[in-house]
Parts: sequence; C-alpha cells; structure tokens
Amino acid sequence: MLPMRPMKLGGDYVIFGENSLEYLSSLEGARKKAFVVTSGDFLEKQGYLKEITDYLEKGGFSCQVFDQVEPDPSIDTVNKGASLMKEFEPDWIIAVGGGSVMDAAKAMWVFYEHPELSKIEDLKSPVPKLRIKAKMVNIPTTSGTGSEVSRSIVISDNKTHVKYGIGDMEMMPDIAILEPKLTYSLPPRVTAASGMDALVHSLEARVSNRANSVADALANYAIKHITKNLPIAYKEPNNTEAREKMLISSMVSGMAFTNVSLGIVHSIAHAIGGKFGIPHGESCAIVLPYVIEVNSANETAKEIYCEIAEMLHTDDLKSFIEDLNKQLDIPEKFQDIIQDDEKFEKEVEDLSCLAQHDGCTKTNPVIPDLEGFKEIVRRVYYGK
Repeated sequence: MLPMRPMKLGGDYVIFGENSLEYLSSLEGARKKAFVVTSGDFLEKQGYLKEITDYLEKGGFSCQVFDQVEPDPSIDTVNKGASLMKEFEPDWIIAVGGGSVMDAAKAMWVFYEHPELSKIEDLKSPVPKLRIKAKMVNIPTTSGTGSEVSRSIVISDNKTHVKYGIGDMEMMPDIAILEPKLTYSLPPRVTAASGMDALVHSLEARVSNRANSVADALANYAIKHITKNLPIAYKEPNNTEAREKMLISSMVSGMAFTNVSLGIVHSIAHAIGGKFGIPHGESCAIVLPYVIEVNSANETAKEIYCEIAEMLHTDDLKSFIEDLNKQLDIPEKFQDIIQDDEKFEKEVEDLSCLAQHDGCTKTNPVIPDLEGFKEIVRRVYYGK
C-alpha cells in the first residue's frame, strides 16, 4: 500500500480554450489593482499586453506593468519587482510569460507579502503564508514549465550564477489561464526547449520514488501528446491544434511533477545550465538520454521506461529521445555549446556537488554519490 500523500492539481481555477484571457475582466479585489509581470516587449508588439490590461481595466482594475524579467531570473530582479509591488499595493499579481517570468513573479509575491524577506536565502520551504495582500494569476506564453500549476521556482544568484530551486504549495498560483494564441509566435528554439522541459517533467515524474497512480496517469497523457505534437509545433509554428495540445500537455505535466517531484535530469541541468548560461529546457533535453541509461540500473525504473516505450511504439526509449532531440536540432552533448574543455573541467567538482545536493536528486530512482555525479557530468559534456 502507498503511504498517504495529499495531492493538489492547481489553484482555484484553470481557464482554457478560445478567448480565455477574457476571464481577467471577472476578477474581484478590494483595491482593484493589478501588477502585471512579464519580459521584454514581445507581448506589447503582438498586442497581447494591451488586450490583457484592457480586460483588467474593464473589470475596474488599475494596472502597473513590470517587464524586466530576464531568462533565469536573478534575485536582484525579484527585489526590483517586489519593491514596485510594495509601492503599488496590488491585490492581484498577473504573471504573463515563460517559466522565468512565472518563477520571478512568485518570488516577488513572497517578498511583497513579507517585506522582512529580501535575500535569496530567504526563499526556502516552508514559505510563509501568502494571500494576505494579493492572489496570483499565471498566464504561460510557452508550453514547457508547467509553472502555472506548480509550487516550484528557480531563482539565480547574480554573483555566483548558481540556480536555487525551492518548492512549496503556498506558491501555487490561484488561477492559471491557458490562451493558446500567446504561444503561436514562439521562436523554434524556444518551442523545442520548453517542450522538452515539459517532457522531462513527465518522464521524471513517472520514475520518481514518490510516484503514484494519479500522477502516472497525468504524466502518461503528457508524454503521449508532447512526443506527437512537439515536432509539429517546431516545424509548423502556426499549427493551432499542435500548439493547443502542447499547452494543455505542459500544464498536465506540471500537475504531475509538482506532486511527486523530479530527478537528476533537473539536478544536472540546473547546475550546468546555471553555470554556463544555457537555457533550462535545452539543458534538460541534452541530459535526459544519459539519465535514462543511468536510471535503468534500477529495475522498477527500467520497467517503467519499457512501459513508456511500448506506449510510444518504440523498442528503446533512450534512442527515441535521442532521435526526438535531433528532430528539434538540440545538440547531443554540452561540448557542442560550451566549446571550452579546460573551463568545463575546472567546474566538474562544483557542478557535481551542486547536482548532488539539488532538491530534485532525492526523488530520483538512482542516487549517485559524488564520484557518480562526476562521471555523469563528464558524460553529458563529452557525449558517448
């Protein structure tokens, strides 16, 4: 029998389908102030930012926009946004973007609700009670992170470039709005990286040592539809059906992993991606085939991989993933991106130590020691 574990599959509501953004006009709040967190001018150029603020204003809200979130958001950016929140005093925080935007907005939310917190070390579980001042809406513009239904965030230290990941159900967004049209203009590389991130979430959830049958069902749905629709969305950016399937699958994958956690694909990707500035989803995609091989030493994980391979009508899951990466023009090893063997070798010890102590490691079916991590880290850099 499985031990009792609670599951939470999202906040109050998940809104999806055509014209989902219209739901923003129905929000209620005492102060009627909405703080919109996003990144760059993409939304503005596409006209979506105005559509979002128009719906909020239709609902009686005044809006302030913070558009300075960078990829792999830093603690400095979090503090900058939180400072503006404290001045504006919103009762709704609206995060519109990819995982970086949603993660940064969640961290800003913590600092806004609790002004005594400001350092990266303060972002730890248990997170103090939220929703005293504001609630949160997450609107993803990529199909990958699942952050709109996730308790997790990853924030980077500006000085060390180390990524810190924490998870706490208190940070689960209250409302997730899935508007497919926001993903149509994604560049191919972002489509590939974010889509593989979602696939890794599901595959790691399946073999997590906290896995359960409910999370398995969610993960299987995501695996099936991501592997089918991601190559289509990559090659045909305006394919409406593929984009919609990817957005839903990313969310479902988020529901799975936020309840059963992840594994060392993420541990290693956090370490190498953070140190060398490689996009998270791309890092995960590179690491995945190597970790499938490592995890297959565990009989239970090996059986699960075989079950997934059968579902995908392939004989070998690792080879299937390698072929999928090729279709998406994702390199097979980090050496192809970093191209500095000497610099990499100097970092192997630290990278391995970071991966070993990453929060995702404890739920992996195989937990290497430090020497084991060094071997895997070198393997994902130099390849076969």
